[in-house]
Amino acid sequence: MAGKAKEMVESWSFLDTVESNFRPLVVIELAKGTKEETIEWFTKRIVDKKANGGAQLLIKPLVMENGVENIYLVGASHLRLLLGAETVGLVKECSDNSMRTFTYSSRKTFKHFADDNHNFLTMAECQYIIKHELENLRAKDEKMIPGYPQAKLYPGKSIVRRLLTSGILVQIFPLHDREELKKLCHSWYGRVKIGYQPLDDIRCYFGETIALYFGFLEYFTFALIPMAVIGIPYYMFAWEDYDKYVMFATFNLLWSTVILEVWKRICAILTYRWGTLLMKRQFEEPRPGFHGVLGINPVTGREEPVYSSFKRQLRIYLVSLPFVCLCLYFSLYVMMIYFDLEQWALDYHKENESNFSNLMLYVPSIIYAVVIEIMNRIYRYAAEFLTSWENHRLESSYQNHLILKVLVFNFLNCFASLFYIAFVLFDMKLLRQSLATLLITSQILNQFAESLLPYWLQKRYNRKMKKRMCSKKTDMDLSLAEQVNMEKEMGTYLGTFDDYLELFLQFGYVSLFSCVYPLAAVFAVLNNITEIYSDALKMCRVYKRPFAEPTANIGVWQLAFETMSVISVVTNCVLIGMSPEVDALFPDSKIDLVLTVALIESMLVCVFPWESA
Repeated sequence: MAGKAKEMVESWSFLDTVESNFRPLVVIELAKGTKEETIEWFTKRIVDKKANGGAQLLIKPLVMENGVENIYLVGASHLRLLLGAETVGLVKECSDNSMRTFTYSSRKTFKHFADDNHNFLTMAECQYIIKHELENLRAKDEKMIPGYPQAKLYPGKSIVRRLLTSGILVQIFPLHDREELKKLCHSWYGRVKIGYQPLDDIRCYFGETIALYFGFLEYFTFALIPMAVIGIPYYMFAWEDYDKYVMFATFNLLWSTVILEVWKRICAILTYRWGTLLMKRQFEEPRPGFHGVLGINPVTGREEPVYSSFKRQLRIYLVSLPFVCLCLYFSLYVMMIYFDLEQWALDYHKENESNFSNLMLYVPSIIYAVVIEIMNRIYRYAAEFLTSWENHRLESSYQNHLILKVLVFNFLNCFASLFYIAFVLFDMKLLRQSLATLLITSQILNQFAESLLPYWLQKRYNRKMKKRMCSKKTDMDLSLAEQVNMEKEMGTYLGTFDDYLELFLQFGYVSLFSCVYPLAAVFAVLNNITEIYSDALKMCRVYKRPFAEPTANIGVWQLAFETMSVISVVTNCVLIGMSPEVDALFPDSKIDLVLTVALIESMLVCVFPWESA
């Protein structure tokens, strides 16, 4: 162990003497008008030796056409990246086909490693290492950011996070590799084909978190095909008889349970191959928005903000919880307005009985579907504000509380009307109509809002930028400047939250009530096929390249889908118990029917392998 430590120290020392070709990997954009002393201090900390508290990276200013130097390119030597790979604990494949944590001292034992092979680490891994090193730049004895006395620092505080919260640092983002991106686009969505996505290539370019989302999207789409294949003939031959759904409901409750268990195994196979299943979790730092009184962290011994857990609980239970309950009540109120509109449309149709009145029967459901989407998006902003105001110390805690708030509201907002129709009104015809309208309308709106509109806006901006850049005659590298200019104005990809949420709601529509509308799975498959292509286009052409984030699974979303699966089991059991076929088996005693359904339902829920993600 002492020998390894000695070799690593010698490597850091040798790094000082190595000259390497500069390869820009990450872009840092500072606010215009940032003071010279601040820039000098920050860039010095980036290039300074690790022993002096620096990141020991390479940095180069990018002079724009107006002569302003507020954009900097960050890179690192090959040796520096290898040492960084050991620091972050990357897991790589060895020559004996086993997966082990990379160490510089044993680098020769890893497959495809060579001192002159600069592709041993993927570009995404290199950018992740640089991000890790920048985020771990910490204040030593500085009390403030030079030039900005109001931006306070204390020993151990992350410099990059303080610059971001002070507005001095605008953004940090990884650069696209245009050649690799072109190849990925061609193999991913460049041509319409029936086949698997290049998940390994996606992982190499965007990292494990995004690759795992596309892997789940692909798997879920294939898992929907049996439901779609059964649903088409079921719909065609029994579509007028809304009560003949027992067999489909039985298949539905088994399907919703099995597919999630199969996914766990596929997920483990993928993440083992990518090296993140065995990767040790990094110590989680306080999130940038966390604030409090300066104190001592009992675990690390470092000075950092401390905020009372009791105060946080007060904010959650006295403000956030009542607000969520109020929103849920408002959602139910809107739902009752929708049923009033349905009754009006039905009365209008009875009076007129024309093609127009027949069309009017679908108008309330379409309006309600649009209102649901609007309410979901407004509530999302309110939930983000409240969760940020609760002042959670860790990003994982923040995300868990945000996801819980959003899922509870979205579930009630999207599915309450369907439960009401099924178990209060007992109107299977209206249930089918409402499910079809809600599902199809939400899919159309999501495709437009999340992919088509951002793509059109970004394409329009790119055309303007290219015209402006080509009209300028400068001595700089026009292609690199053009690339940085276009990428820095691209939208920022905010993570897979909205993508998983869309799949979660789709899973609910299919697993809960598709027995009365068997074509739900068909429309879900068609939507997901276009979703794969539109999301791929969005990642490659609309948003800035996100930093890779290693992950071993889909996180709390696995638990969310499993919870929906349990609700699906209960719902389908009750629907089966309500069907005339089952009801006929118990002509004398309805109590026996209720007890039998409750027993089967309890057995299925107990058998369900309730595991955490």
